[in-house]
Amino acid sequence: MSIHLRAHAFAANPLRGLAGASPCPSAADALRSLLDSTDAHHHLSKVLPFRRGRPLARSPDPSPSPASSSAPPPPPLPAWRLAWLPPSRVLPGVPSEAFVFLGAHGEADGKEAAAYWAVDVSEGDVGAGDGSAFVDLRTLMVAADWRDKDTMGELAIAGHARALLEWHNTAKFCGACGAKAVPTEAGRRKQCSNESCKKRIYPRVDPVVIMLVIDKENDRALLSRQSRFVPRMWSCLAGFIEPGESLEEAVRRETLEETGIEVGEVIYHGSQPWPVGPNTMPCQLMVGFFAYAKSLDICVDKQELEDAQWHSREDVKKALTFAEYEKAQRSNALKVNQICKGAERGQNTSSGLGVESQEAAPMFVPGPYAIAHHLISSWAFEGAPKVPSSFSNL
Repeated sequence: MSIHLRAHAFAANPLRGLAGASPCPSAADALRSLLDSTDAHHHLSKVLPFRRGRPLARSPDPSPSPASSSAPPPPPLPAWRLAWLPPSRVLPGVPSEAFVFLGAHGEADGKEAAAYWAVDVSEGDVGAGDGSAFVDLRTLMVAADWRDKDTMGELAIAGHARALLEWHNTAKFCGACGAKAVPTEAGRRKQCSNESCKKRIYPRVDPVVIMLVIDKENDRALLSRQSRFVPRMWSCLAGFIEPGESLEEAVRRETLEETGIEVGEVIYHGSQPWPVGPNTMPCQLMVGFFAYAKSLDICVDKQELEDAQWHSREDVKKALTFAEYEKAQRSNALKVNQICKGAERGQNTSSGLGVESQEAAPMFVPGPYAIAHHLISSWAFEGAPKVPSSFSNL
């Protein structure tokens, strides 16, 4: 069955559209107000700490289901939430430039808006405790219930915050003159400290094309494997944009380079922020396409891929087993709950994200948190997309 989301994971951030609106006249004033312990509006600020790229999260035990005379339903899952702290729990010893402003959220009945911030406490002594822990964002991503709007909103906020904080950790110097880059506008941009340069530096987004290549005549799709994938997982081709290249040209070039397949028509599907890549690329933008093959013989570039194969629609449908993704979500939600209780503290929480089943499926594809899943499921269950009449085949 096809899984439809309101928006791709990490998109639809409930604070993102309000990032330019601060509860004070400016974001800089808001930051000064945050650091002033005597400020009357101090209680309106909420801070999300991160440690080594992991946000602080809470996962309370779920309320038990009402008793029933019929067969008992499966126990409810714990729903994780971000562990926002009051400034008093974070401020001592944390410099002002460490904070990044995420946005403001207004309350009903004319109440003043609350300001939301993120801060990197990797070198500080801000502890977890109180049923909270620093949890790997990928684990939270898999554990998130994609049908729960609030949880997906929390995931989007955490992704935005992690991307900004990782950018601050990597963009420490001006690329023009090499001088120190200092945060400004409450962490939403930086500026070169060299008075003769003063270059403005903004957060970087790395665009990546991701494409499902379709053999329309034989009703097949091209899926690939990388050596870093967990066993039996297949996904779409993907690659970075080169300078002076359009998105459509990047789709054709990457497909040809990695698999030897020549692509003609390219149709846009959608895009997804992806803040869970390597720290050197703190925020990627996955731009999804359907691409129609003009040739069918595969020649895999072994330096890029482990394998690439054509898969029939029926085989792809079998790989998209809804119940198995629910099992993966359930097991990771329980893992987050255990971590927040203090279990497995210090262990690698990004492992074990594969799909679970009693009988191992021959193949599976990434879960509903990834745009690759929605490219693949859209084709498998809805058929090949229609080519718009305005399409230009370069």
